[in-house]
Amino acid sequence: MEIPNTAAAKQRIVLATFGSLGDLHPYLALALELQARGHEAVIATSAAYRQKVEALGLGFRAVRPDAPDIEDQPALMKKLMNRWRGSEFVVRGLIMPAVRDSYEDTLAAADGADLLISHPLTYAVPLVAQVRQIRWISTVLSPLLFFSRYDVPRLLPAPVMSALNALGPKACGAFIGAMKWTGRSWCAPLRQLRAELGLPPVPDPMFEGQHSPELVLGLFSEVFGPRQPDWPTQTAITGFPFYDQEEAGAGLPSELARFLDDSPPPVVFTLGSSAVMDAGRFYEQSAEAAQQLGRRAVLLIGRDPRNLPKQPLPPEIAAFTYEPYSELFPRAAAIVHQGGVGTTAQALRSGRPMLVMPYAHDQPDNANRVVRLGVARTISRSQYNTKRAVQELTLLLGNPAYAQKAAEVGKRIRQENGVKAACDAIEAA
Repeated sequence: MEIPNTAAAKQRIVLATFGSLGDLHPYLALALELQARGHEAVIATSAAYRQKVEALGLGFRAVRPDAPDIEDQPALMKKLMNRWRGSEFVVRGLIMPAVRDSYEDTLAAADGADLLISHPLTYAVPLVAQVRQIRWISTVLSPLLFFSRYDVPRLLPAPVMSALNALGPKACGAFIGAMKWTGRSWCAPLRQLRAELGLPPVPDPMFEGQHSPELVLGLFSEVFGPRQPDWPTQTAITGFPFYDQEEAGAGLPSELARFLDDSPPPVVFTLGSSAVMDAGRFYEQSAEAAQQLGRRAVLLIGRDPRNLPKQPLPPEIAAFTYEPYSELFPRAAAIVHQGGVGTTAQALRSGRPMLVMPYAHDQPDNANRVVRLGVARTISRSQYNTKRAVQELTLLLGNPAYAQKAAEVGKRIRQENGVKAACDAIEAA
């Protein structure tokens, strides 16, 4: 569906989101562009992000639940990153117990709004849109969330998914139907709230009900997630909306810049902004693997000091907390990461090959997609150790086909402008 780029009068646009920096950054990118076009852009999300949002000159409204303090709760992080139950815990354990609070906060944030934009986990937005009769646009960050029977989510081990796909759309549709049946009880508090508000029942809010009947923005590249026949007809695929600054105007620190100026390019090891809180021995094993390979390396260890390898690092390996991927990744030989869609998008744009070690949620599906593109290899979290990392990186870096394909895909991604395309669509709506 093509949306014409039309001029629009100044609007108050509220962008709601929930989750990690990977869930916040795309909406910051959109809000900054909308603001540059003369609109009033407001981010509605967990109170923990207030300072970051307001430092960019954007409006902010706090919406419960607040992001959990995962740095001090390792057990909670393990629940969030569990391969099989992590998504259930996010919905049932975090969001649904606070759905009434979310509704009240979103209702307040929507005062004077001309348009609401929702994230897949901001379940209160459609309710507020109906109660206040405000126009609503939904977004999808990962292709998985369309739950297509023609491109079924890769949630089970690869051999099982390959066999399922070989059976065709009918069998895949039955698999998705089983997913819906399993998750139906997760959103019971939301259905109860709808009934109390006098709103009619709608399709499952985690599946069809997440999509606005007016416009759905697929905030990813069609290279990464090709359009499928059973996606909503009102879907516009925009390309990735990139934003990765921890602080406004921040760039690479001089120490890292000097390290990168030396040669050869390093392997970058990162676990994004969430999985990094449940790193285990990832960084220690990665440093050992880099040494055995004779490779320089950059470890992005986050703010948890426990992620720093216990042994002193040699000069060829440098550790930092968080650095902008857009400046670091293009200078890497390869990128090893957890498969979050934000990290994956930046790795794709950099044109560098990658090794993906997915945890949970959309990460296994994202990993499968980059493998299918020919730009990556993948390894399960349970199998990641020094020996296997050496083996996988030897295959990745030793086969020029990965680097060649990654460069081709990176060029295509860089030719897209996801922020512009999304904001053109928003203005047209």
